[in-house]
Amino acid sequence: MSTKLYVGNLSFDTNESDLRSAFAAAGNVTDVAVVQDKMTGRSRGFAFVTMSSAEEAQAAISQFHGKDFDGRNLTVNEARPREDFGPNAPRKSFGGGNKPGGGGDRRPARRY
Repeated sequence: MSTKLYVGNLSFDTNESDLRSAFAAAGNVTDVAVVQDKMTGRSRGFAFVTMSSAEEAQAAISQFHGKDFDGRNLTVNEARPREDFGPNAPRKSFGGGNKPGGGGDRRPARRY
């Protein structure tokens, strides 16, 4: 079963072929995706590398996490599932307002 890895703190000049050839030292690379900004097309500084097995993924993590690559120390770990940020996604509450225990503005209401 393949395992997807998050690779962070990439140089903006790093491309997919650079990552594919580097991670091939740890095992069989099935997919590489460097995430790019939609507006500029420039790398956002992170990528996803899919290894063909969990053992190869663990080998890649131990081989590359915290190591220098293109002048940057990489962050490499197993990718987490993407959170849904769509229009129907549940909103997180950050408190506030004048609810009991909710913090917010404690000043008395203004009278005009």
